Parts: sequence; structure tokens; C-alpha cells
Amino acid sequence: MATETQSQPADWPGRYFHIDQVLNTPGPRTDESFLAGDGVKDFLRNKSKILVIGAGGLGCEILANLALTGFKDIHVIDMDTIDISNLNRQFLFRPKDVGKSKAIVAAEFIMKRVPGVKVTPYFGKIQDKDDAYYMQFNLVICGLDSVEARRWMNATLVNLVDPEEPESLKPLIDGGTEGFKGQARVILPTITSCYECSLDMLNKQTAFPICTIANTPRLPEHCIEWASVLEWPRVRGDLKLDTDDPEHIGWLYKIALARANEFKIEGVTWSLTQGVVKNIIPAIASTNAVIAAACCNEAFKIATSSAAYLNNYFMLIGTDGVYSYTFEHEKRDDCPVCGGEALEMTLKPTTTVEELIDILVEKQDIQIKKPSLSTPTKQIYFQAPPQLEEATRPNLEKKVSDLVPPGGEVTVTATTLPFSLSLRISYSE
Repeated sequence: MATETQSQPADWPGRYFHIDQVLNTPGPRTDESFLAGDGVKDFLRNKSKILVIGAGGLGCEILANLALTGFKDIHVIDMDTIDISNLNRQFLFRPKDVGKSKAIVAAEFIMKRVPGVKVTPYFGKIQDKDDAYYMQFNLVICGLDSVEARRWMNATLVNLVDPEEPESLKPLIDGGTEGFKGQARVILPTITSCYECSLDMLNKQTAFPICTIANTPRLPEHCIEWASVLEWPRVRGDLKLDTDDPEHIGWLYKIALARANEFKIEGVTWSLTQGVVKNIIPAIASTNAVIAAACCNEAFKIATSSAAYLNNYFMLIGTDGVYSYTFEHEKRDDCPVCGGEALEMTLKPTTTVEELIDILVEKQDIQIKKPSLSTPTKQIYFQAPPQLEEATRPNLEKKVSDLVPPGGEVTVTATTLPFSLSLRISYSE
């Protein structure tokens, strides 16, 4: 990372020379609203405010790129602490930082190395902040490793949009990596396709149907899920599972191994247990760097109007050489976040409520963990609170057709998502 000597002021002449070459003169693809010169430089460096969500492998690269590009008012949110396994690719951290907040340490590092840049950290969850907090930003960049967190952030920004208030539209730039593959995309809430629209492009999630893990486990992953989803709350009560706590992982491993031995299943190991409950994805530093650069390039273009921004999806595939592909992902009319239509679902007349829940968990374009179901007139099944779960549990064995008429709508909710999904049910053999 470039740095300045102690004798150089925060804005020493030539610091942003490479950036000024772009901002001083319009280019062939410059937006009509582009105001070359001091005006756009002043906005970028003194008036724009950007939020980075995640200070891990992607987030560290994004924070450094933004600071060196000229963004001076940066906020960062991360709920994690630094682990020794992070140090090989999350280059803002050092061994002395292990156990500390990623957001706080990253902010301090950037401000020390790039004087004049203010990075405001928040050590906590994105769900802790209200709409007023997110309204203050011009842009949001996600460098997350959680699908659920991305879905929450996406839905929150879509819900912020007020057609009468243009400033309520906050562009979302999302980056993600998986090994040598990565993606960057630009989401204009309510205008372009949103994150929810493209769930079917994700790799199949690792959640398994409750009936399978409870009754007929076939894979070592089933035994681990059984230990974490069913046995942990039954035995440990209200104690929250901490996937970073070796004692908690050890307990799950012991219980899952016993379950596997009971059903003569091989393959339950400590590393697999950790991988299943933390949904660990291999991280490659070079992929993080490329995707972070792509995200920050889009942030720069949107903030300055100096060039046309991405429309709207960029993919990087580096498994066999280096290949990239850009395309426009289209909106889904039945998207529960940015669409307006109910999702059509055809069931067999014999499908039970429990089987419908399994379908919702496994269905690639829905992917809702622990869904609760209701109609405008009745509660079908609720995952929580315990009293309501117990009261609606008998419905699990009932046929959906006995509870919902043909053409009827079922509302699906989950505590992890700030939106509901509407299903229009039909029946066919």
C-alpha cells in the first residue's frame, strides 16, 4: 500500500495526480452530468459518504482502495473479531490484533497510513442500525461472506426508496469471492435486478431438510446439522451457538460423531464440523484483490459520473486461466423484494406442511431457513416463539390442501430476513 512520509501533509501536491487525470477532463463515455474539474473533486473528497459492509478479505482491499482513490468519509461495519487464520489475506491486520474488532482495527490502520481520510467503524451487526443510519450514505459496498446478510442489506435498501425522494435511492455494489471465482455487481434498488432476483445463481446452499436430518441422515453433514440445529437448542437451551468458540465446535463434533456412528456414517471430522456450521468458503487473496478493485471502480464511477457504471453483473473465473464475463441480470416479477407478484407454486394434493417447508429450504430461488407459514386467516406453522411453535406443530403432518384452497396465498417469513414471500398455491398430480 502506498503511504506518505511524516513530513507530507494529508493533501500534498500530486497525491491524487493519477485520479485527477480522470476527473479534470471528460472522456468518450463520460456521463452528461459530469462536471469536470474542482467541482467533482470536491464532491468526491469532501461531500460523498460511503459505507463498507464487511472488513474481511474483500473489505480490507475495498477500504484501502477507496482511501487511495480519494474517498475521505468512509464508514465500515463488521461484527467479527480477528482470528489468526485471517492474517494470510486480510492485510490490514497483524498478530497483535488477534481477538480485536475487525472494523475498529481496519479503520485505525487506514487512517494511520492515509492521513486525511476518516474511517468510522462500527463493531456490530448491520441489523443494529435503523433506516436513518443508512439514509446518510451516497453509496453502499458489500464485501460479505454471508448470503443472509446480503439479502438483509439488499431488502433494507430497496425498502428505503421513496419515489418522491431521489436521494433515498442508495446504489449497492456487491462483491463476492469463492476460491478463484468472483463477482461484482451494481444494484440500483427498485430499478435494476436486486440481490434476491439472482438467488438461483448461487451454489446450492448447505441447509438440509429437517425431516432428513432428524429421521434419516445419510451424509456426515446431516449429522452435523442435526447436532447444531436440533441437539444444541435442546441440550444447551438458550445458550447462543458461537461458531468461533472451540468448545462449542468440539461439543458439536462429539455429538455429530456419535450420531454418525449410530447410523454407520463415516466422514464426520472436526474440520468438516467447522466447515458446515460456519459455511466456510476457501479464500484466495488475488481473487479478493480483483473483485475489490472492480467494486471500487464502480463506486468511483457512480460517485463522479466520470464513466458509465456496470450494467450490471461482472463475473471472474480464474480456475483455468483468467476469464471474465459481463451481462445484465434482469429483474424477476415475482421477486419478494423488488417485484410485485406472488410466486406461483404447484404442489401435489398430498403434500404436507412439513414437506412444503422442506421444499422452501431446498428451492434454489427461495432459500429460506426456518420458514414460518401463514394465510390471511390462519397460522399454519411458526418456528418461534416456542409457545406458538408448539401450538402450530400439529399442522406439520396435515396436507397443505386441507389448509389452503387452490389459488390461495401463503405468506412465508423468517426471522433472518426483513421481508415476506407470497406464494400462490395450486395443486396437481
